[in-house]
Amino acid sequence: MSAARDRLNQLLQKAQTGDSASLVIDRLLGLLIIANVLAVTCETVDSIYARYAGFFYWFEFISVSLFSVEYILRLWSSASNTDSKYRSDFSRRVGYVLSPSGLIDLIAILPAFLPMLFPGLDLRWLRVLRLMRMVKLSHYSTALEDFFSALYHERSAFLSAFYLFCVTLFFSSSLIYLAEHMVQPDAFGSIPQSLWWSLITLTTVGYGDVSPLTPIGKVIGGITALMGVCVVALMTGIVASAFSAQQERKKHLLEAEVTEALADGIITPEELAKIRELQRQLNLDDDYVNALIGLISDRSRSHNKTP
Repeated sequence: MSAARDRLNQLLQKAQTGDSASLVIDRLLGLLIIANVLAVTCETVDSIYARYAGFFYWFEFISVSLFSVEYILRLWSSASNTDSKYRSDFSRRVGYVLSPSGLIDLIAILPAFLPMLFPGLDLRWLRVLRLMRMVKLSHYSTALEDFFSALYHERSAFLSAFYLFCVTLFFSSSLIYLAEHMVQPDAFGSIPQSLWWSLITLTTVGYGDVSPLTPIGKVIGGITALMGVCVVALMTGIVASAFSAQQERKKHLLEAEVTEALADGIITPEELAKIRELQRQLNLDDDYVNALIGLISDRSRSHNKTP
């Protein structure tokens, strides 16, 4: 039973190199998630929904059934998750339920059962909630984890840039209110009302629904737009730099692991398995890992030959 549970846990996790069965399951579940997102999107078009209501009903029924089985199996097999900080089977399962991935899996099936518990719920709201199934793709991609990890490591710089953005936002809102509230009381009747114009101008979106009319208001608008280019570009640069640094940290971690494994000149099967597991966790491709092993191996041999 324990061996079957361990294997099931491997199958439901992101596929490791050479595990074709797990790869097939990953792709099938990924296609099902994408198909659900497309179905929910098409359902919001009344003419399409009216014509294919029966298909949407049965597709939703089958999808919820499969996702429910997946959730139960993930809950049961999570006891074999050796990466968990918990030790007992029960605590590991509770840890999965309360983890971000566990909550996402629960939200994926919850909209189907809410009408049974609360018959008066707005079904249109539930359709939109079903779009959360798209986040289930995070089981097979580290994109969200990388994003938040990158922001965490660069949190000081990002918070400083965000502080500058907030100062600019409220400062420009106050100035445009003083310049335009007499001319356009509906659009700039208060500083909170002016915040909308400032936000859209600073982010360089420029919907054009509200714009300054007075000469001084136009000057403030031009300065706000220029400040927006600088501040938003600064925040964008910080995020891009954080992602780049995150990728470099991953490569350094793997390089250190490979270097340690090659300290005696060879990589044992156990060490290779550990390297592949780290590769899977860091989401690095096989070509890079193989090239890194070859490079460090050549470097090690050259170093040993040096008198």
